Amino acid sequence: MTIKNILVVDDSPTERAALSEILVRNNFAVTMAKNGEEAITKAKERKPDLILMDVVMPGLNGFQATRTLSGDAATKHIPIIICTTKGLETDKVWGLRQGAKDYVVKPVKPNELIAKINALS
Repeated sequence: MTIKNILVVDDSPTERAALSEILVRNNFAVTMAKNGEEAITKAKERKPDLILMDVVMPGLNGFQATRTLSGDAATKHIPIIICTTKGLETDKVWGLRQGAKDYVVKPVKPNELIAKINALS
C-alpha cells in the first residue's frame, strides 16, 4: 500500500500546522481533525492511507479513538501512528495495544516521522 493521504488528528492548531508542513513538504496530502470524534468521522468519509493521532485531546482521547478505529470494519485497515507528548514506555505499550502501528513522541523529528510513514508503505 502506498501512503499518499494522511489524516492529522491534534487539538492544537500549532501542532496540526507543524505536522502538515512536514507532510506537505514530503508530498503527502493532508486532512485535519481537531479531536477524536472528528477523526472517526473523517476517517470513515475520506478513507485516508494513514492517521497521525495525538493522545491528549478533549472528549474522546487518542487512545479511545485509535481503539474505535482499529475495531471498526470500515476503518481497521487504516494504519495509525500515535504522535504525542506522552513519552513513557507504558504509554507506548498501551497505544500499540489499542491498535496503533507505531508511536512517535513530540517534538517530532521530521526525518523520524517520514521514515516511520515510509516503513508502513
